[in-house]
Amino acid sequence: MPEELPPGGLRRVARVVLLDPADRILLLHGYEPDDPSHTWWFTPGGGVEGDETREEAALRELAEETGLTDVELGPVVWRRVCSFPFAGRRWDQDEWYYLARTERTTVALGDLTELETRSVAGLRWWTSAELSAARETVYPTRLAELLRTLLDEGPPSTPVVLAPEIV
Repeated sequence: MPEELPPGGLRRVARVVLLDPADRILLLHGYEPDDPSHTWWFTPGGGVEGDETREEAALRELAEETGLTDVELGPVVWRRVCSFPFAGRRWDQDEWYYLARTERTTVALGDLTELETRSVAGLRWWTSAELSAARETVYPTRLAELLRTLLDEGPPSTPVVLAPEIV
C-alpha cells in the first residue's frame, strides 16, 4: 500500500490489531493525564516518526509499548480518521490498523514515552465476547463488531474505511 500524506496535515498513525493463539486482542488501558478518571481501551500503536514507513512505526510502537519484537505484520484491515482532545491539545489522525499475530501472551508495558507514562495504566488480552460485553470505552468504538467480523471472515481484501470519529 503506498505511503501518502493525507489531506489536512493529519498525523500519520499505525496501529496493531494483535491477536494471540486463542484469538484474543491486546488492548492498552489509557487515561487523560489531567483526569485519571477518564479512561478507555485502545490498540497498540502511534505516530510515524521521521522517514519511517507505517509498517516500521507499527512494529516500533508495538515493541515500545508491549516489549514484543518477534511479530510479523499482516495486512492493513481498517483505516480511520479521528480527532480528539488529549493532554491539553487536539489530535487529528489518519490511522491504519495492521493485523498481526503472536505466540507470546506474556506482555508488559515497555519503553514508554513521557506522555505514555502519564497516560497508560496497563494492558490486557480480551476475548471477542469480553469486548462485546464491555461497558468501558474502547477505540475504535465499533471494535467488538469489527473484531468479530475479522475473526469470522478473515482479513478484508482491501482495508475497511471506518466512519470518522470526532470527539
